[in-house]
Order: sequence, then structure tokens, then C-alpha cells
Amino acid sequence: MNIDLEDLRAFVATADMQSFRAAAEAINLSQPALSRRIQKLETVLGVMLLERTTRRVSLTAVGRDFLPRARRLLDDLETSLMSVREIAEKRSGLVSIACIPTAAYYFLPDVISDFGRDFPSIRFRIVDAGANDVMQSVLSQRVDFGITLWGADDPDLDFEPLVEEPFLLACPKDHPLASRESVSWGELADHRFITVGRGSGNRLIMDLGLAQSRLRPQPFFEVQHLSTSLGLVEAGLGVAALPRMSMPVGPHPRIATVRLTDPVIRRTVGIVRIAGRSRSPAAELFHEMLLSRWRMAE
Repeated sequence: MNIDLEDLRAFVATADMQSFRAAAEAINLSQPALSRRIQKLETVLGVMLLERTTRRVSLTAVGRDFLPRARRLLDDLETSLMSVREIAEKRSGLVSIACIPTAAYYFLPDVISDFGRDFPSIRFRIVDAGANDVMQSVLSQRVDFGITLWGADDPDLDFEPLVEEPFLLACPKDHPLASRESVSWGELADHRFITVGRGSGNRLIMDLGLAQSRLRPQPFFEVQHLSTSLGLVEAGLGVAALPRMSMPVGPHPRIATVRLTDPVIRRTVGIVRIAGRSRSPAAELFHEMLLSRWRMAE
């Protein structure tokens, strides 16, 4: 069924004004052009919508039933166009991000807060997940982009580094290593070491960094999340190596932070996205703010 939206506008205007002349002037058409549009609409629908007399135009019974439906169609179109325009002007929309938990906790809240002051109607969906799951979310296009660890060698992905940070030692404040300025990885072999499982991107970075070391810590506790490592350290159960972003902000009553050396192991956190894929104006704008803010904090 080939119904032109301009045919609907012609019908609604004529029904409202009950005059071909007034309706034609209202929508900037000639009277013959207006009549042709309504005739076309009636032909397509196979019914008469208007009763024409020498003095006035009135609706048929079918026309009275069809008028509110035609209004809804036009209103829905106008609402949809306004929504698209608002998204294009970055006043509304949705930004969807997959993010490793440490970055979600450490950095995203401040950036989203600043972003929200300028664009309060833009909504966010944040998928906090491990590094591998973030990559999969990006590749499957379930999110606009991801914030994760560098490590993927996929030609379909672009990676923009944001922060390079070292792994540090977290230990109880009454631990023998707590007063040291630095500790070598080899020295941790004599202490109960808490680490994340082998499926973690952070574990892979540590294992690769220690591949040439003869003396290395052996896991006494193995957990799934870095936050769990900190909880065990706080309880006095052992020591853990964590990236700087995962460490407590400011002085902690129970946990001391010490530099790890020999070797210094670092991880790179950045934005990953599908190469060449266009995104919504809202996602592009937030991406630009992330680059600006995070690189300033580097």
C-alpha cells in the first residue's frame, strides 16, 4: 500500500478546516494539487473519506474513524524526527560502554558526572566485565566501545592507549615489607601471595613480565577479582600485586603500598573499538571527553 505522508497531511488539514481553499493555503498547495492528493489517498484506501458539497467539506463515517489514526501517524513521525535531531545535536541518546571493573570504578564516574552536566538527557549503559569479555562485547557490537587492557592482536580493532600504570605491592601495614620503599618480585616468594586466576588479563601480564625471572612468587590464594585480593590483604591473609588503579585512594588504615621492582611490570589501559565503525553523536562526544580527561590524568 503506497500512502504518501503528504497525502495524510492534506487529508488532516482539509478535515480540520472543512475547506479545500483554507487547507490548501495552510499547507502551501494549490487547490487542484490538494484535491489530487486526497483523491489518491481515497483510491489507495478504496473508500471515500470526505463528502464534498458546494458550501463545505465534511467527513464520511469512514473518514471520522480514519482521522485520529492519520493524526497519530503524523505525530509519531514528527516525534521520531525530533528524536533523531536531538541525537544528532547530542542532546539525547545512549552511550554503551564495556569496561574493566578497575577503570569503571576509578575513572568513569568523574567523567560521566562532568559529561552529564552538559548533556543531562544522554543515558549510559555500562557493562563491567573482564578484559576478554570487554573485547567480545566490542567485537559483537553490543557496545559502542570498550575500556580494557592492551593485548588483543585483532585487525578489526583499534586501540587508543590512555594510561600506562605499574603493578604495586599491597600488604598489611604491620607486614615486614610495609616499611620498605621498594620490593623485588623475587622477595615475594617467601610470603603468602594473593593473585587472580589465569583467565584474568592482569594475571597474563604478570606471568609474561616474570617469564624470565628465576625466583617468583607462588600463589597461595587465587581469586577472580582484584577487589577480592585487596579484601584478603586487608584481613591480613597475605600480600598481593595490583595495578595502581586498583589500589586504595589516599591513606588506608590497614593497607600499605610499596613499589615493585626487578622487573617493573606495567599494564596499558585504553579504549578499544571496531576500526572504521561509525557511532552515535553521543558516543563520539563521550569518547572525545574520555581521551581528553584520561590522558590529562596520565
